[in-house]
Amino acid sequence: MNKELEAVFALWKRELIRFFRSKSRVIGSLGMPFFFLAILGTGMNQAFVVPGSENYLEFIAPGIIGMVLMFGSMFSGIIVIVDRQFGFLKETLVAPVSRLSIVVGKTLGGATTAVIQGLIIMIISAFLGVNFQIANILLLVLFMTMVSMMFVALGIAIASKMEDMHGFQIIMNFLIMPLFFLSGALYPLSTAPEFLKVASMFDPLTYGVSGLRFILLGYSEIPFATSFAVITGFTILFIGIAIYAFNSIEE
Repeated sequence: MNKELEAVFALWKRELIRFFRSKSRVIGSLGMPFFFLAILGTGMNQAFVVPGSENYLEFIAPGIIGMVLMFGSMFSGIIVIVDRQFGFLKETLVAPVSRLSIVVGKTLGGATTAVIQGLIIMIISAFLGVNFQIANILLLVLFMTMVSMMFVALGIAIASKMEDMHGFQIIMNFLIMPLFFLSGALYPLSTAPEFLKVASMFDPLTYGVSGLRFILLGYSEIPFATSFAVITGFTILFIGIAIYAFNSIEE
């Protein structure tokens, strides 16, 4: 096997091992999404009529899955800071492989763990009564992976410029909440004020939620082809930024 592929596989495998060994991380990452589904979704199920869906819980389920993908992916960037503090990052940077392989390995690893979390929430949603209409499971996994890779790359790019773990968490929270609430995960964009509609068009999660809603429920406010194209573009852009930022790290 080519040494670059070996490096990508080793880093991917390392991210999975870290994830499954940290049971608190697995449980903690699913706490807030479960709260939204079990309390907000079921509690307001009869209070709102959402066009195109049977109930409010069904409407927000893809949005909560998108939230899980974004949360899990962007916080994967914190591993870069942890590795820097414990010296593992320096050992990685001096390895005889390109930094492109390092970024790709970390991105794929973070995306895989985020997709696993997203699939768990999807199963929980089904148990709560959401009737998913999945026409193509491979398309679903591919789309979830692309959304996750997009946000992992963004997290790595930001983490590459920081050394303080707490500062990274503050910046992540500052970015994540606006991205989530602007995405249309909790309400139809068609009912939002015009300025929110415009702002949501610049939110990459908007297209992620819309694409997930189409794959899982069969409808969306944005054409799926548009969502897929925009997510692809953002993924390529953020990976490019992550590689550039990672290249600036001193050994």
